[in-house]
Amino acid sequence: MAMTAAPGSHMAAVKPCISSSQRTYMSCTEKFGTNSEVGVWRRLKSSSHISATQPFSQSLKSGPAKSVKVVTRAMSGAAENSPLPGLPIDLRGKRAFIAGVADDHGYGWAISKALAAAGAEILVGTWVPALNIFESSLRRGKFDETRKLPDGSLMEITKVYPLDAVFDSPEDVPEDIKTNKRYLGSSNWTVKEVVESVKQDFGSIDILVHSLANGPEVTKPLLETSRYGYLAAISASSYSYVSLLKHFAPIMNPGGASLSLTYIASERIIPGYGGGMSSAKAALESDTRVLAFEAGRKHNIRVNTISAGPLRSRAAKAIGFIDMMIDYSSENAPLQTELSAEEVGNAAAFLASPLASAITGTVVYVDNGLNAMGVGVDSPVFENLDIPKAAK
Repeated sequence: MAMTAAPGSHMAAVKPCISSSQRTYMSCTEKFGTNSEVGVWRRLKSSSHISATQPFSQSLKSGPAKSVKVVTRAMSGAAENSPLPGLPIDLRGKRAFIAGVADDHGYGWAISKALAAAGAEILVGTWVPALNIFESSLRRGKFDETRKLPDGSLMEITKVYPLDAVFDSPEDVPEDIKTNKRYLGSSNWTVKEVVESVKQDFGSIDILVHSLANGPEVTKPLLETSRYGYLAAISASSYSYVSLLKHFAPIMNPGGASLSLTYIASERIIPGYGGGMSSAKAALESDTRVLAFEAGRKHNIRVNTISAGPLRSRAAKAIGFIDMMIDYSSENAPLQTELSAEEVGNAAAFLASPLASAITGTVVYVDNGLNAMGVGVDSPVFENLDIPKAAK
């Protein structure tokens, strides 16, 4: 099973979420690091949100990566009510629900950090089989290295909800899932139930992020993909977004923003990215345009998707050639640097902010410009051309 975009602390009296497991989708996760804490994130200035409820997590530090990393700077709480200089991304007073956060290496995690650094309150939906491990890792401090914001303040996850976005309501859950040992003892994890829980706990949200996908037959060529595999990819990777927005939109504040993650395979041939996943991403992009119109007219919500370049993640490794794709991108993209998940997080923070108030129905490419290339310039065909290389 794989996806591409292309998501212990010191805790006192933490209220655990319902533990269970899940089988049919995974959060979009990509590895990112922190060896250069400069750049775009410094323009994301805000205070860390301090929730009135007990935060799920309390500490965080950034981890290593090969790429140059951009860092989000958070202001101290003392400056929360003071004017912000320049043209900052200010999400203070906003609440975000990020669906598809299962570890600290992915797009969902990076987006959560960027939104938190801009001042938003963070709620996450974690796919059910990873829930126990995710919560345990937070409690035991395993995410400490990646939970710290650049100024030393802490990203807080106010609450973690179990979520299986393949099922809209309890009536949709088949008997074999209800009796599956990974689901026993768990409840309220379908889309409808999660939204009802969020409404009961917080009333409303302002930002919805869809950072999950799954294609059980992703390694199979399309010609060898079964009907089950194809439809499963569409259900988990595309319709899950329609369902989440359908159910969340009524409790989203006017002027809110909804985001998803897509991949260039939606419009270009990527051999090896099979099992219907390219079709699922194409559907997701088409749905983004239609949802932008419908949600915009009915709820005054903006809908966009980010087409991210290749990144290393546990999910992407299931495809089997992610390292080759990263090397290909580095050789052929206009910007010859390895993409970091933080850069995707920064784009998401911008799209969720008032600075993007007139942007909707759009695919935003965050891939170092690879989408613009018509040929691979590393081909021997071009060996006699004087093609510039990035300065070392």
